[in-house]
Amino acid sequence: MAMNDPRWGQNNDGPPDLEELWRRFNKRLGSFGQKGNGSGGNNKSTGRLPPVGGGIVVLIAILLWAASGVYIVDASERGVVFRFGRHLETTQPGPHWHIPWPVGSKEIVNVSEVRTIEVGYRNNARNKVPNEALMLTDDENIVDLQFAVQYVRTNPEAYLFYNRDPDQAVKQMAESAIREIVGKSKMDFVLQEGREELAVNARDLMQTVLDRYQTGITVSQVTMQNAQPPDQVQAAFDDAVKAKQDQERQKNEGQAYYNDVVPKAQGAAARLGQEAEAYRGRVVAAAEGEASRFESVLNEYSRAPKVTRERMYLDTMQSIFTNATKVFIDQKDNSNLLFLPLDKLIGSGITRNASSFDTGMDQVNDIESGIGGSSEESRTRNAFRVRDRETR
Repeated sequence: MAMNDPRWGQNNDGPPDLEELWRRFNKRLGSFGQKGNGSGGNNKSTGRLPPVGGGIVVLIAILLWAASGVYIVDASERGVVFRFGRHLETTQPGPHWHIPWPVGSKEIVNVSEVRTIEVGYRNNARNKVPNEALMLTDDENIVDLQFAVQYVRTNPEAYLFYNRDPDQAVKQMAESAIREIVGKSKMDFVLQEGREELAVNARDLMQTVLDRYQTGITVSQVTMQNAQPPDQVQAAFDDAVKAKQDQERQKNEGQAYYNDVVPKAQGAAARLGQEAEAYRGRVVAAAEGEASRFESVLNEYSRAPKVTRERMYLDTMQSIFTNATKVFIDQKDNSNLLFLPLDKLIGSGITRNASSFDTGMDQVNDIESGIGGSSEESRTRNAFRVRDRETR
């Protein structure tokens, strides 16, 4: 306000005049188109926007509106473009443009992000949610089951169009599937050896239902975090588990003893069987050899009985005398020349000590005296033998 304004110094506590402000704004915009026009300074503001200034404003607004339709899709994402609320196209990674609102719109869906939902707990296994965790088994027992489901959004169109809240649907289907499988299983199977099988069956059942509802979601993994009885019966269940572990330990010890004893017994039985078989073969072979030899002797005996009988007698006497340690002298011959088998007597141990030698000599003297030799000759021979012993 100028100092020469007649309203100077007057209090004006009311709100500013909106029409005056609008006229000033239009005047400033109109000055862009009135430059170079000599009469521009004499024109009075009429409250309307000049054509040139208004066109620039409209153009800027259009450019800004069109620029709002530019968007970029990352490598792990897909862009879904709508026109008047209807699906128009699905764009791949890269820069794109669509007609901005209110004509068109877009939704960016990450198709590589692994999402996780938790059933029976939140963030930590200790933070239980009993309404979700407690389940009934086939043998009418209650188990406390906590698990997590990981999934990815593989079909953006189905994920956005066919279900109002696909993430919540995944949670509900996961809880429903696991309750169905637990309801068909025994308590011991759920708590002990059936955890992995339970998770696999739950994943397959969930995927079947999600595909039926066209959610555009793929379940990647179901992880069992914890499976145990309710806290009220945990102590009794621990005792039962300990007893079963003791049973398994004793069974393992018995199996180890069986594995140690049975192979040894089987080996000993096999060895005895082999030895018996060897003995059988040896005895049968010897019997067959004896039978064959007897048949050959029988054939020879049938041809020459006398010769065969004499040969058999000589062979028999030879086998007997070969193993004998005594000397046999024929008394029918009165010959004083004796041939003693000294090598056999020495080999049989007669000359190893004096007593054995004296005993043998006494036997020889008895034989010589029985033949009929003179006592003088016997005394002479004894004298020579005694001398010979003293010399030794």
